[in-house]
Amino acid sequence: MEETNTIEKEKKEKDLSELIFLNALKSCSNEKAVKELILKEVSNNILVINYIEKYLNISQEETFITATSTRFNIDSLKENSISGIVNLKKINDVRYVNKFFEAVNKKLPNSGVFFGCVETYPDRKQAIMEKFPIVINWFVYFFDTLFTRVFPKLKITKKIYFYLTKGKGRVISRAETYGRLYSCGFEILDEKTIDNTLYFVAKKVKDPVYDTDPTYGPIIRLKRVGKGKKKFNVYKLRTMHPFSEYLQEYVYNQNKLQEGGKIKDDFRISPEGRIFRKFWIDEIPMIINILKGDMKLVGVRPLSAHFFSLYDENLQDLRTQFKPGFIPPFYADLPKTMEEIMASEKKYLEAYSKSPLKTDLRYIYMSFKNVLFKGARSN
Repeated sequence: MEETNTIEKEKKEKDLSELIFLNALKSCSNEKAVKELILKEVSNNILVINYIEKYLNISQEETFITATSTRFNIDSLKENSISGIVNLKKINDVRYVNKFFEAVNKKLPNSGVFFGCVETYPDRKQAIMEKFPIVINWFVYFFDTLFTRVFPKLKITKKIYFYLTKGKGRVISRAETYGRLYSCGFEILDEKTIDNTLYFVAKKVKDPVYDTDPTYGPIIRLKRVGKGKKKFNVYKLRTMHPFSEYLQEYVYNQNKLQEGGKIKDDFRISPEGRIFRKFWIDEIPMIINILKGDMKLVGVRPLSAHFFSLYDENLQDLRTQFKPGFIPPFYADLPKTMEEIMASEKKYLEAYSKSPLKTDLRYIYMSFKNVLFKGARSN
């Protein structure tokens, strides 16, 4: 009896919240058909409704609510007419995600709020595991992963995939979603998973980067600071989800650094990427940089602009007097903290400036000794 009363009470609260939501929608500038579509997209989920209202007042005309996979509905908005955009269509169905985010950015003022959602890898897996019987669900998950995660990324299958799906239903990682948002001028305010869907709240902080050559394939090019503080492309096998390079500051602020100078619990790294990194497989393409003359065999590792900014000015100047290297002094000294890493690099650079060949040979010997006998591994 008590359980029945509890269920009825929850139903009444749900119905009341949906009624309030519907009444609030009446004051919005959306068409009736769009309102019905929105309700269909959220499946009358009270948790989603409450989450929207935590950041945006849906009763105000300045809040535009839609459920669209094309940027047409965004482009049609008047300039400087809104302060918030809610899109309840998953970005998995958006063909050109960055173009869509760029359109949203253009219509929002600085500090304007964008509320969206995505089905991530864990969400998709959970949904499949719950939908199908045991054993069958693993077969479905395998082929779904092959089609929605592998096919869109390989040149040989990419065109086939988009021809068959029109870009709808592909699975996008949390890291790629946020990386795309950051590249398009947003920063993440909050996130919440509801019914196997990740809802995010982002704030406009600047104009988009308009990256015309993003790294998406298995071999990537990463901008690094080289000799003379000049930027150059470092070649590596992909170990992170696409667009992860835009999240360095976000992840650093969230997680800080662990032992060895790497970011702790870095969600940008893919499962296969962790294996590649452990055995240096991801670094093999850097041989191209050595052949091109951007790097040398031994030397301090080339850093991203963000990590380079963490160094003091004197060490920055010392670092950029020489080419970065493939085998870093890290494996010779095995430092644990950021301060120890900086001290290790400074010691190597000062020794190299006095006796280049002798120093490099000594560091090669010490590095191989630590790898073979002390089990030194990449973080």
